[in-house]
Amino acid sequence: MDIVGNGFLARHLKPLADRHPDTVVLAAGVSWASHTSDADFAREATLLREVAADCRATARRLLFFSTASTGMYGTANGPGHEDLTITPCTPYGTHKLAMESHLRTSGTDFLALRLGHLVGPGQPPHQLLPTLLRHLQQGTVAVHKGATRDLIDVDDVIAIVDHLLARGLTRQIVNVASGAAVPVDHIIDHLQQRTGLPATRSYIDVGGHHTISIDKLRTLVPEVAAMGFGPDYYRGVLDDFLTTAFTPATP
Repeated sequence: MDIVGNGFLARHLKPLADRHPDTVVLAAGVSWASHTSDADFAREATLLREVAADCRATARRLLFFSTASTGMYGTANGPGHEDLTITPCTPYGTHKLAMESHLRTSGTDFLALRLGHLVGPGQPPHQLLPTLLRHLQQGTVAVHKGATRDLIDVDDVIAIVDHLLARGLTRQIVNVASGAAVPVDHIIDHLQQRTGLPATRSYIDVGGHHTISIDKLRTLVPEVAAMGFGPDYYRGVLDDFLTTAFTPATP
């Protein structure tokens, strides 16, 4: 595969570089769920149009990474699944849905993956886990009241990508997540338990709760049954994150 981009996800995709020669992966877009920059959104839209046109001309499939975040599914009634008619509730969600719409009408073979919150080595500092850990180390953390997040290990995402591409899927949108809506308070509890970091929590009443449906993913990739997805899956994800991201202070 050809990988466009050199960020967190692109780096983790490199072990698949010699596989799936019919696929171009666009891993260079906006990856910040709270992003609101029209200029950045416009740059990703331009890049997507260019890469999609090239894929169409060379008869290759385009793999695009969208989002299954609150911005996409936060107003959904019930679990967010791929066939819902949805109204995104953030600029980021609106932008990603527009990118999906362009692909649907572009004439390009594509696979669009709506991702949960990826966790793994080398995450950008603005993403959820590095931000929470940094705030815990500073002694105060602000929590969106009632907020949940679906955490998934980046290595599991790469394995799922490999399986999906090997099955030759095209013109599909698939949620790639663990299917567990974990309260952010529980995520912080686990981080504190493992690190021993004390911190004061403040609560902001702007949280959002939603569950990502992975029924379609389970059907397309039966191998996810062995990945341990469930209500406690996030604990192992956090433990793996801390092995590379946290160094205990020396006495």
